[in-house]
Amino acid sequence: MVLRKTGLALLLGGLFSVTAFAQKGETVKIAFIDPMSGLMAPVGSNQLKTLQYLTEEYNKSNPAGVKFEIIGMDNKLSPAESLNQLKSALDQGVRYITQGDGSSVAGALVDAVNKHNERNPGKEIVYLNHSAVDPDLTNSKCSYWHFRFDADTSMKMEAMTTFIKDLPDVKKIYLLNQNYAHGQQVAKYAKETLARKRPDIQIVGEDLHPLAQVRDFAPYIAKIKASGADSVITGNWGSDLALLVKAANEGGYTGKFFTYYTGVSGTPTALGQGGAGRVFQVSYAHYNMTGPMAKYRDGFKAKFNDDLYTSSMVSIFDVLTGAMAQAKSTDPVKVAAAMHGYKFKGFNGDMEMRKYDHQLQQTLFISVWQKADKKYPYSPENTGMTLAPVKTFEPYVSSTPTSCQMKMP
Repeated sequence: MVLRKTGLALLLGGLFSVTAFAQKGETVKIAFIDPMSGLMAPVGSNQLKTLQYLTEEYNKSNPAGVKFEIIGMDNKLSPAESLNQLKSALDQGVRYITQGDGSSVAGALVDAVNKHNERNPGKEIVYLNHSAVDPDLTNSKCSYWHFRFDADTSMKMEAMTTFIKDLPDVKKIYLLNQNYAHGQQVAKYAKETLARKRPDIQIVGEDLHPLAQVRDFAPYIAKIKASGADSVITGNWGSDLALLVKAANEGGYTGKFFTYYTGVSGTPTALGQGGAGRVFQVSYAHYNMTGPMAKYRDGFKAKFNDDLYTSSMVSIFDVLTGAMAQAKSTDPVKVAAAMHGYKFKGFNGDMEMRKYDHQLQQTLFISVWQKADKKYPYSPENTGMTLAPVKTFEPYVSSTPTSCQMKMP
């Protein structure tokens, strides 16, 4: 009996040693938990295609020599449904998840991942956040198992308001945002940073509307026009931004828009030829980048006749494969330790996964909606227009402090 137990232990130990180290050709599953139905389905579907396309590219060659497999899971933009999908992913042996559409979903997933990892040592999972930008996720709610690859709202608003500061014609701003964690934080940080940098600017109106439920923004445009606002700051995304700019065009609002997500599915088409020189976006990337992003952008366009805009997924693969190579393992515990403070050369320069809060530090850009030309030729959704970069903020400029008190495993 003792011999049998010893033999079993040796067998299990041998199996563990095989799975604990990244082997060439080993397959790593990543569950994508985001909306693929409802009003935000075009965004989630585009992002799933982006992840699958990049998987094909990185499976050809990466530092760890591993293969990736993507499992798409529709969370219907619901925190509760996301937890159901997380359980399903775990049942399928998934150890890495990615999500980004909706900070309320992200908060629920962070809590669930923390609890799972505490209760299931040896079966830990890592959460790769591609787009959820609520600053609390890397401050009061920070987690060792959560890594954010987008720039958070405090970083984006720091860059955006620094740009606005030097626009003397911006004097009256209306804040219009989605009524959940992300939209609330956009409004909060806009007011705080503008008060510090341009105290003369008036906030002449503020609204929070239901997420992914408003189909006609004409009443909001009427309020904005009545307020006398020369500009609007909005963190809206997906249908909530596309329908907003459509209503602005139809309602004859000629003020500026300062946005996070102009380049996302539906919004370029809604803008069309309108808004030239008046619609600005703050982001960690833009459509007219050169280098690796140009290769991925053009390859994605050729394959899907669609636009690759969730560039943070490139950083996810860069960090994940680099960390796996460094750790010589695909075990999430060892990979997370390697990702903690990981520095690398990314698609937009020197980047670092800050060890204090797992917030990626990276260059940010302000771009403006204008006609595509020889210098900036890429046209999203074949509109004949583009987002042309007008200002660059190096990582040290847009970086913001963190209050994270990270609980180490």
